[in-house]
Amino acid sequence: MLAGLSNADLDLLKPALEPIDLQFRENIERSRERIPYAYFFETGLASVVARSKGGREVEVGLIGFEGMSGLGLVLGDDIALNDAFMQAPAKAVGIEAARLVACLEQSPTLRVRLLRYAHVFLSQIAQTAVSNGRATIEERLARWLVMAHDRLGDEFEFTHEFLSIMLGVRRPGVTVALHFLEGDGLIRSTRGVVSIIDREGLIEASNGGYGGPEADYARLLES
Repeated sequence: MLAGLSNADLDLLKPALEPIDLQFRENIERSRERIPYAYFFETGLASVVARSKGGREVEVGLIGFEGMSGLGLVLGDDIALNDAFMQAPAKAVGIEAARLVACLEQSPTLRVRLLRYAHVFLSQIAQTAVSNGRATIEERLARWLVMAHDRLGDEFEFTHEFLSIMLGVRRPGVTVALHFLEGDGLIRSTRGVVSIIDREGLIEASNGGYGGPEADYARLLES
C-alpha cells in the first residue's frame, strides 16, 4: 500500500509512521471500541471478524501487504465495526489514529488513494457474503486458500479449528473439504501446514468465488 503512494504523500506520512512487529492472534481492532492505530502491513495476515450478539463469529475480510487496517478512520469514524486480529505474525508500520486523520485532511490525493482501497475492501466483503451464502464449503475454502496464498506465499500454518472459525462452519466440514482439495492434488495439508500445489486449480475449485475484488484492486490501485 505505501509503495503505491506518491512521494509527496509518503513524505507526509513518514514522520508519523512507527515500525512494529505484530504477533499471532494479536488484536489490532476491537468491535465498538476506538481505533487507536492504523497499520500498513509489510508481511503477515490479519482477519476482520464479525460477531453476533449470540457470540457467533465469521471472517468477513482479509488484509495483507496490499492493504491497511483502520479503514473506519478513512471513512470518517474512529470506532471499529468489527474485531481484527493477526492470523500470521507481521512486520508493519503503524500510525496513531489522530495523525492519520490529520494527514488525510492535508492531502486530497492520499484520501482518494485510501478511499479506493476501502472500496476494494468492501468489494471483498460483498464477495465473502455471496460465498458464505451460496458456495459449498469446498468452494469457500478454495477461495480462502487462494487469498491467503496471495498474501503469504506457497506454505502457511493454519489449524482445522481456526479455519472452521474463519469460514463459519463446523470443524469436521473443514477437515472433509481439505481432504477433498488434497485428493484433487490442489494442496497438501499436514500437521497444520497447508502447501499450495495447484493455484489455478484452486481458483477453478472456488467456482467464481475468487477474482472479482482482486480485479478491482488491480484496476484502482495498480494502474
